[in-house]
Amino acid sequence: MSRNEMDPVTLEVFHEALVSTVAEMRVTVMRTAFSSILYEGADFSCVVLDGRGRFVAQSQDDAPVHVLPLPMQVQSAIRHFRGSFAPGDVVITNDPYMSGTHLNDVAVICPFFVNGELLLFFCVRAHWGDIGGMTPGSISGRTTEIFQEGIRIPPIKAYEGGRPNQGALDLLFANLRQPRDRSGDFHAALAACRTAEERLRAIVSRFGVAAVQNGIEQILARTEARMRAMIQKLPDGEYCFEDYLDSDGNMPGHLRIRVNVTVRGSDVEVDLTGSSLQRAGPVNASLAVASAAVFVTLKALLDPVGHINDGAFRPIRIIAPEGTVVNATYPSPMGGFVEIQRRVSWTLVGALAKAAPAFVAGDNKGCANHLYIASLGNHGVRSIFYEYPAGGTGGFLEADGSNAVREWGSGDFNSIHSAEFVEHEHPLLVERCELRPDSSGAGRKRGGLGMRREIRLESERGLLSVLSERNLLPPYGVLGGEAGAPNRFYVVRRGQVVEPSPLPGKVSGFPLQEGDHVVILTAGGGGYGDPLERDPDLILADVAEGYISETQARERYGIVIEAGAVAARPTTALRAEMRRQRRSLRARPWSPLPPSADPVQLLGFHPRTAEVLGLGLGDLAEVGTHEGAPIRGRVYLDPSIPEGNLGLEEFSLRILEVEAGTLLWVRVLPRALAT
Repeated sequence: MSRNEMDPVTLEVFHEALVSTVAEMRVTVMRTAFSSILYEGADFSCVVLDGRGRFVAQSQDDAPVHVLPLPMQVQSAIRHFRGSFAPGDVVITNDPYMSGTHLNDVAVICPFFVNGELLLFFCVRAHWGDIGGMTPGSISGRTTEIFQEGIRIPPIKAYEGGRPNQGALDLLFANLRQPRDRSGDFHAALAACRTAEERLRAIVSRFGVAAVQNGIEQILARTEARMRAMIQKLPDGEYCFEDYLDSDGNMPGHLRIRVNVTVRGSDVEVDLTGSSLQRAGPVNASLAVASAAVFVTLKALLDPVGHINDGAFRPIRIIAPEGTVVNATYPSPMGGFVEIQRRVSWTLVGALAKAAPAFVAGDNKGCANHLYIASLGNHGVRSIFYEYPAGGTGGFLEADGSNAVREWGSGDFNSIHSAEFVEHEHPLLVERCELRPDSSGAGRKRGGLGMRREIRLESERGLLSVLSERNLLPPYGVLGGEAGAPNRFYVVRRGQVVEPSPLPGKVSGFPLQEGDHVVILTAGGGGYGDPLERDPDLILADVAEGYISETQARERYGIVIEAGAVAARPTTALRAEMRRQRRSLRARPWSPLPPSADPVQLLGFHPRTAEVLGLGLGDLAEVGTHEGAPIRGRVYLDPSIPEGNLGLEEFSLRILEVEAGTLLWVRVLPRALAT
């Protein structure tokens, strides 16, 4: 051991001092921010990076989708300024093409010097409640270019040598709604970085500069070794999957996310080639976001309790072709980056579902569910309400999914804002907030429930914007588990349902009237395992709690309840009959003629087979075995396919890892979800 190398105990003390510094940064933001989205919703993250922009420490509460793109963003800033940083500099940026997320997420980056040497960077990425653009709150489902989403800030020095660049700050805040709040949030992030600077000076004074630098290298190397050991538990091989988004928000039509995973020893390559080209709508993401999705998924699946830093991601290589939705370029809008991030994550889960069935879970609500209600008065915007209502998480090997809470990729965000807070700060009334019965995906371990939330506008006028996914294609189950209910957003006006957009989940500045109810139904999590293998007593308890109805207990689980108890003989008989009636088709290699331009895989049926199954041309269905995750596809009628067979394209056969003649179950996705 060299003179400056830390022994294991000292290294752990040093590492936890860095983590504690980040935690104190979070407390500073929470206590000084002006916007409720920060002090109430916790939509921000803090991180410490080394002088090369490598990720060193975060707290357990930070959001991975905020933190993991920050190293690429800091490295972009280093290249932008050619390393010309000085003590007292403060950089501000939100440019998604330079490894940011979306325009609302503004990064404040502070270099930390010791004796004139750049040692570390402190960063805060916080969601600003408005960054300009075409709608209050800046995020909407129908933007077509980045300029409609607000001001794009390249890396600029908001402070230089300790002196504010007042002209740049004045220009920025003059173009934002509620500039007082935005300025307050900027200074809250700045205060957090000043707090970190004070703590790190004490740490450097205690250990010395050389020991700090060596300690960082030890931390990263230790984390890399641990991650490599976890990867080696996966069977070597190639795994693939694809999944789809509802639309880009601009035009109808699904988007594809395709993942090819190669595991070799302690290395993983994730290739996103085959994903849809970037779109004019807001559902696009940067390479940094796609990379973050891959990193957080593999870390959560394989090593959920180990430290998170640059070392954990060294064994992982990512390929994402430029000009696609997973590596979009100027001038594509990026407001829906989280929708891409979540879909990449869950497509990767689908790819690994057979390789690591003990580690995976059913899909969850699968998106951010961005919801903005701007209350308008005679003099413009009175307030901007923003939240991202949570849904159910997926069932997994050991337990059911959780009800209406954040999932593993979200950080310590709130599920919703409290009714007391909403009604105090905004001219809104929370009429209803409850769990959504029968929304969970059935399975041996069921998915969690989504929520139903109704908010009434008490202002003269308002505007509603929504950017959401999983409104058409519901969250999938795994290992034979069923899908959860999809997300849904609509308005009730004088007792009548009003659809705020022709594209479900994509709303841009829909005019609200006083007394309108905004109704939010969030998705339930997908199930894990065969629903007919679920313990009847657990189903009875679910019925007693109001989580599922007796009708669903019978139709999806085969449980007969009489006089508040499970009727044993009728239940046994019903479950046996449901197993007998399950329809299976034999897999058959097939290529549609002519080839389809639809990004969704085609499923080939003989017309009579489709009729028996209740399927029509263009319907959406899912197909699978009781291993791994199911594929979704669009029904194609082909008389050349023998009855009782299912024509599958080559990639579908690869996903399912089946040969010709393998029996597959087929489930209909309701037509209402496919329109």
